[in-house]
Parts: sequence; structure tokens; C-alpha cells
Amino acid sequence: MAALWRGCGRLLARRPGAAQALTAGALMGAGDVIAQQLVEQRGLHGHQCPRTLKMMGIGFCFVGPVVGSWYRILDWLIPGNTKVVAVKKVILDQGGFAPCFLGCFLAVTGAVNGLSVQDNCSKIQEDYMDALMTNYCVSSVAAPAPSPRP
Repeated sequence: MAALWRGCGRLLARRPGAAQALTAGALMGAGDVIAQQLVEQRGLHGHQCPRTLKMMGIGFCFVGPVVGSWYRILDWLIPGNTKVVAVKKVILDQGGFAPCFLGCFLAVTGAVNGLSVQDNCSKIQEDYMDALMTNYCVSSVAAPAPSPRP
């Protein structure tokens, strides 16, 4: 395990873009396995390997390079590591980048899954706001009213 960790560190130092792409692909593949096995409870025989491979490909070819590049740009735009700098980066990331990235992610996912341009646009229109609100942890379901104090 230590050798794997050192190898990852060397790859990150020499080729940060490749390391970010590999990491994103691995995490998205693992996320799909978790979704299929723990959430959907498909079992090993019902596991959709092509779906997992597609998610890994999206992570490797799209998410890793785009997000890695964005963070390099963000560090260039707002240098430093203070709390104020962190807040500025979060505001720019969540206010500007996240809405654009989410739309692109939905478009790429639809295309990889073979949707026509028209079907993909319809799917994006249907899913975008729910996905964005989930990203911001905003729910349309009202919070339960507090119970009255005795």
C-alpha cells in the first residue's frame, strides 16, 4: 500500500493532470459500483459493467481534466490560502463554475449514454434544476415544524 501511495505521489508531482484524471475516473467508477450494489442492490450478477466503465470514462476524460484545470485557474485568479481566500474561491466555484459544469456534465452523460441531441436537451431541461438544487443542498420539501415545547 505504501508503494502505491508513493507512486501516486510521484505521478501527481510529474503529471498532475493525469493523476487528477485517473483519480476522477477511479472515484466515479467506485461511486457507480456503490450505487449499483448498495443503493440499487443489483447483486454481482445484475451489475451493469458497461455502465461502470462509462462512468469511469466520463471521470477520466471529462471530469478530471475539466475540474483539475478549473482549480488551477481558480488558484491563479485568487492566490493565497487564508480563510477569506477560501470563501472567495467557494463563492466563485459554486456561483460560476458549478452551474456551467453541471450542464456540461449532464450533456456529456447523455451523449455517452446514446441519447439523441433532442432527447439529451429534454433530459437536461428535466434534470438540471433538481441536480443544481441538490448540489446546493436545497430541497423543495419543507422542513418539519418543530415540536411544541411542553
